[in-house]
Amino acid sequence: MQRRCWHCPVYLKVVNQMTVSQPAQSEKTDSLYIVIPAYNEKDNIRQLIDDWYPVVEANGNPNSRLVVVNDGSKDNTYEILEELAASRPLLRPLTKPNGGHGPTLIYGYKYALEHGADWIFQTDSDGQTNPKEFAEFWNLRKEYGAILGNRQGTRQDGFSRKFVENTLRLILRLTFGVSVPDANAPFRLMKRELVEKYIQKMPEDFNLPNVMLTTYFTYFHEKITFKVITFKPRQGGVNSINIRKIFKIGWKALGDFRNLKRHIND
Repeated sequence: MQRRCWHCPVYLKVVNQMTVSQPAQSEKTDSLYIVIPAYNEKDNIRQLIDDWYPVVEANGNPNSRLVVVNDGSKDNTYEILEELAASRPLLRPLTKPNGGHGPTLIYGYKYALEHGADWIFQTDSDGQTNPKEFAEFWNLRKEYGAILGNRQGTRQDGFSRKFVENTLRLILRLTFGVSVPDANAPFRLMKRELVEKYIQKMPEDFNLPNVMLTTYFTYFHEKITFKVITFKPRQGGVNSINIRKIFKIGWKALGDFRNLKRHIND
């Protein structure tokens, strides 16, 4: 039987070629955490997972996760999520007492940071955003620290929402001196370092974390861009945010913005 020559130049050449080529085959891809808050979404939640689970499967690395945070729903949203997670290993259903959209987002962002997310993408659970538009955001991640959605033109979620967004942009310009096309779009891809840097500036019960993240990114001249996205009407269920709630949150936000402005450089 012919013995293998461990010191033979031909054999060493083959070994070296295998060693050099291996990292290219197993090159690390950024981990992606998609964070979605959910409240009383039993009518939407199955379609939501069908839409977004393939996105987290196709992008990122095996450590990527689809994180849906149940905000103390009164229906069986969380039970459905647990059922779906049994056959979807990248799905992570979380649940917490009801605290509102903003605190639920902060909860989800901190979970993603604590579990090693390289990039955090956020959208909502009402089916108003289009998963097919994610790829363009993901492909830009090497160029920017954050890629933020811009619901430009005719929005299909009602005139009142557009009016609130325009008013919010005016308040941000007057308070912080920043001008942004869309401060609060629930379609945003953010590098972990930026989220980690600025999320600590907000209290855990803050109602508008996406607005302040957009504001901080702009105020401190982070490298970000805005990309136009489509925005559909709610696809099912009942909107838990009404005009009365919007104005209540807005009134509180005025005081919060002034306080955050005083401490913006802390």
